[in-house]
Amino acid sequence: MFNQGKKHIFFDLDHTIWDFDKNAEETLHELYFKYKFDRLFNQESSTRFIETYTINNHRLWGLYHHGKITKPELRTARFADTFTQLGVDPKLFPEEFELEYLAVCPQKTNLFPNAHETLAYLGDRYNLHLISNGFKEACETKLEKSDLKKYFKHIFISEVVGINKPDPRIFQFAMTTAFAQPQQSLMIGDNLDADIRGAVNVGMDAIFFNPGNIEKPEDVTHMIIDLKELQSIL
Repeated sequence: MFNQGKKHIFFDLDHTIWDFDKNAEETLHELYFKYKFDRLFNQESSTRFIETYTINNHRLWGLYHHGKITKPELRTARFADTFTQLGVDPKLFPEEFELEYLAVCPQKTNLFPNAHETLAYLGDRYNLHLISNGFKEACETKLEKSDLKKYFKHIFISEVVGINKPDPRIFQFAMTTAFAQPQQSLMIGDNLDADIRGAVNVGMDAIFFNPGNIEKPEDVTHMIIDLKELQSIL
C-alpha cells in the first residue's frame, strides 16, 4: 500500500508505542496507597481516582498540543482538577506525589503489543524517526528504559524543538533534518489532530493507530488496531 517511494517513517511515542495509560495506571495505583489516598477520598479502590485523572490528563494534553496551556499548568491542573471533581480540596494534594509520579511513570516499560517486533522489522526496510509532544526528560527516560532509542535515526521532542504537533513547522523541521520529502514520508500515531491531520496538512501520508477500535473518521484514510499490521502493509 505504502511501500512505493516511502523511505521515512515517523512515529509518535505515547499512546502509539509506549502504553501511556497502562503505565500511568500502574504508577497511580501504587502511589494511591503509598500516600493514603484511600483514606483521603474514602475510596478503598484507586479506580475512580485513576479514571478521573485519565480524563483530565487527556483533555489537558489536547490544550497543550495547541499551546493553550504551559507545561507547568498541565502538570498542576491534571491533579488539582481531579481532586476538585472528587470533592477534595486541591490544596491537600501533596507535592511529593507529583514528583514521584514524574520520576516513576517514565520508567515503566509497558509497550503496545508487537512494538519491538514491528520496529525491528520496519527498521530493516525504512529510516525510522520519532516525533513526540512529550516532555524531554520523560521521553528520554521512556526510550532508555524500554530499549526503544536504538530503532530511531532521529528523535524530535517538541519541548526541545520549541513547536508542538500539529503545527506544520515541527513536521517540516523533522523532514528537513532527516532529508525526507513529504511523498517519501509516513506518519504513524494515535492522535487524530496532532499526528494524523497534522501530518496530512504538510503532504505526508498517515496511518491512524487505533487500538481502541473507535469509529474511523471520514477524513482518515488508513487505520490499524495492532502495530503488527504494519508488517503486512509496509
